[in-house]
Amino acid sequence: MSEAAPAFQYATVPQQREAATLGMWTFLATEVLFFGALIAAYSAYRIAWPDEIAAAARHTRVALGAINTAVLLTSSALMATAVAAEEVARRRTVMLCLLGTAALGLTFIGIKGYEYWLEYREGLVPALNFDFGRYGGIAELFFLFYFFATGLHAVHLTIGIAMVLVIALRTGAGRPPRPPMLRMVGLYWHFVDIVWIFLFPLIYLPGRAG
Repeated sequence: MSEAAPAFQYATVPQQREAATLGMWTFLATEVLFFGALIAAYSAYRIAWPDEIAAAARHTRVALGAINTAVLLTSSALMATAVAAEEVARRRTVMLCLLGTAALGLTFIGIKGYEYWLEYREGLVPALNFDFGRYGGIAELFFLFYFFATGLHAVHLTIGIAMVLVIALRTGAGRPPRPPMLRMVGLYWHFVDIVWIFLFPLIYLPGRAG
């Protein structure tokens, strides 16, 4: 796309891009601290009660988790393609890739919602209908982490879907956002996907090898 003039507070377009990139990486660093603390706390409980955590994790649906992992990895590829297409002014490609990215994000949310429904039917939702047998206390702690972590991830993904759709619709209407907005949204999207890459093995894979 053609080089747009910088916003009034910046002297040049490169300066605007550098400031936006620094701001986004600073924001993502705070998100890393938040998710990192959550994962560290879970890891401590997993080390303390490995058998109980593994018994609870075996009740997650690893096939659905794996499908969702593939969905998010594909969405990241489409997002990267959209960012690359913006650099060479291929507006239609940008719009189509962004719509595909949003559709895959919605697919992830739909599969996760179906998974939550199955877990509710099985009595695995803490504070609502939890019933797990002799590992009840620690298993409930595992599912508290599971619902909190995956729910928080779903909230972040929903925000990403909304941003992607706004950019796609504006691009399709011939009013694309000022650079480097798409690149910043792309960084956010990839971060959300990376968080899931960490959550998937931590949640779904304990206890599977045996």
